[in-house]
Amino acid sequence: MVILGLTGSIGMGKSTAARMLMRMGVPVCDSDALVHRLYGRGGTAVPDIDAAFPGVVNDGRVDRAALGAAVFGNPPALKRLEAILHPKVRDAQQAFIRQAALRGVRVVCLDIPLLFETHGERRVDRTIVVSAPFPVQKARVLARPGMTPEKFAGILARQMPDAEKRRRADFVVPTGAGRLSTRRALKEIIAKAKRLRGRHWPPRGYQPGTVGHA
Repeated sequence: MVILGLTGSIGMGKSTAARMLMRMGVPVCDSDALVHRLYGRGGTAVPDIDAAFPGVVNDGRVDRAALGAAVFGNPPALKRLEAILHPKVRDAQQAFIRQAALRGVRVVCLDIPLLFETHGERRVDRTIVVSAPFPVQKARVLARPGMTPEKFAGILARQMPDAEKRRRADFVVPTGAGRLSTRRALKEIIAKAKRLRGRHWPPRGYQPGTVGHA
């Protein structure tokens, strides 16, 4: 199995690219969706977040606005949160890959906003970065409800610069010229991926049906 890692800075069109990949038959594991489940009632991250950030859990679920206020502009607090979330997200991603392998899927994609920032490129076979010119990115982001220039600047400060992501990427998908060019680029990437041999799945010593083997 070939594992692709999809990433891109805020407003670059990553979600659109992920939906396109799914329509092309590539299963996509959405890291943001995993985090939403971890934050929800019964989510495994809720007790740890409640202990680390008192007052941000209400009615058994994480209040994302309260948590955001607790970590925004506070690097040590953000690191505490990441230390809680990242291992749980990785476990869920491995479960996703394992299930896809059992179905005989040839190519899967992990949608990871902070792929390079968290060294996620070490866990995938090829990386895809979606990118658009800064004016396009800025216009997209500031059109979102509740977004402000200050929030946008804060988010960018936590993300690796787009130019560096493009430099590190195996594939760069331009998203500023319309969906047709984006879709065409993704199709070419999938065609290339299907000719590759995956390096990460199956893991060394893996035996199908082994309980708990990631």
